[in-house]
Amino acid sequence: MAYRPTEKTRAAKEQRRSALLTEATVLVAEGGFGAATVKAIAERCQVSVGSVYSHFDGNTDLLASVFRRGADQELVAVRTAVSAAEGGANRLRALVETFAQRAIRGRQLAWSLLFEPVDPRIDAERLAYRAEYHALTTEILRDGMESGEFPHQHLKVTATALIGAISEALTGRLSPTHAVTTDADDADTVEAILRFCLHGVGHVDPEPRSTAAPLHPSPAEGPDS
Repeated sequence: MAYRPTEKTRAAKEQRRSALLTEATVLVAEGGFGAATVKAIAERCQVSVGSVYSHFDGNTDLLASVFRRGADQELVAVRTAVSAAEGGANRLRALVETFAQRAIRGRQLAWSLLFEPVDPRIDAERLAYRAEYHALTTEILRDGMESGEFPHQHLKVTATALIGAISEALTGRLSPTHAVTTDADDADTVEAILRFCLHGVGHVDPEPRSTAAPLHPSPAEGPDS
C-alpha cells in the first residue's frame, strides 16, 4: 500500500520547512543572499544538509522562497497602510513612507530584496513584485485623478517613474557600504522622497504630514518584524 501522509505529518513537514525559511531569512537580513547557504541554514537549524534539500529543490528554490516571504511581508505592510488612508495624496504618502521607512529600518534585508545581484529566478520574482507595486501605485493615481487631487497624467508612465524614483533614492541609504546614519538623516531622506513624489504627480502640499510610524533605530528586521 502506498504511503499517504496524514494531516499531522503534513503539518510537521510544513513546520520544519517554515523553520528553515525563517533561519534563511535571518541570514539574508544579516549578510545578504550570499550568506544564506544551505550549509549555514542547516547549521542554524541543527539539521543535515540533506534535510534542507528534502524541503526545497536546491539552493535557488530555497532563496526564491525566502525572497517571496520577505517581499510578501513588505507588500502586505504597504497595502495595509495605503488602505487605511483616505484620498489620493494621503494614500501616496502612506505608500512612500511605509515602504521607505521599513526599508531603512531593515537595511540589509531591503538591499537584498531590491538590489543584490541574484540568480535569474529570483530576479524574475523581483519583477513580479514590482508589477504588484506598479498596480497599487496606478490605483492610487487613478483615484487621485478622479477626485481632482492630481492633474490628468499618463498612469503607466507616472507609476513606473514613481516606483523607480523611490527605489533609486534609497540605494545609497540601503547599501551595506554606506555609513551609519542618524534618525534625523533617515527622516530627511524619507521626507525628500515624499516631497519629490507629491510634486511629481502635480500635488503641492507645503506641509506633508506623516501617515507611517516614525523611524526608530532597530536591528535588521526578520521575517516577523
